[in-house]
Amino acid sequence: MRRATSESSVDLWLDLDGTGESQVSTGVRFYDHMLASLAKHSLIDLRVQAQGDVDVDGHHTVEDVAIVLGDALLQALGDKRGIRRFGDACVPLDEALCQAVVDVSGRPYAVHEGEPAGQEYVLIGGTYAGSMTRHVIETLAHHAQIALHVRVLSGRDPHHIVEAQFKAIARALRAAIEPDPRVTGVPSAKGSL
Repeated sequence: MRRATSESSVDLWLDLDGTGESQVSTGVRFYDHMLASLAKHSLIDLRVQAQGDVDVDGHHTVEDVAIVLGDALLQALGDKRGIRRFGDACVPLDEALCQAVVDVSGRPYAVHEGEPAGQEYVLIGGTYAGSMTRHVIETLAHHAQIALHVRVLSGRDPHHIVEAQFKAIARALRAAIEPDPRVTGVPSAKGSL
């Protein structure tokens, strides 16, 4: 999948039935690390090649990659036949603890709570603003058309707080998109998601 604007260009490919392999280059090194963690712990194979105006800051590149990731996830899920639909995970990273719950519902919604005061102002790795984590979560939920709830239950180190969120999202997604041999159609009483 591809997206090109005057601010960035993004080429992204994913395989939901992968093993967690990734090749990620966005120009925002900390974001590369988070996307590689997302791939590894969701078992989604992911390739991302992005270029953007990181000389301004990382915002446009981070946002545009999240848009394309959400769009690609939505497309890859198709009609969602045979998946579990719901997933949840609680992931520790040293002192940080984060919970993510996802419903691959076709109804985009994001709830993001619990980051410590000041987390949004932290600059990680020189180009990743702490405020981007919420923006990535909201953008991903909107474009993938999923309900995504993320709660930071504890944490002190800004890096750990962000990384635990990405890993929790990954594990929740892994559970939600996993095939369920007992589901013969779409996991909804309405018959569609």
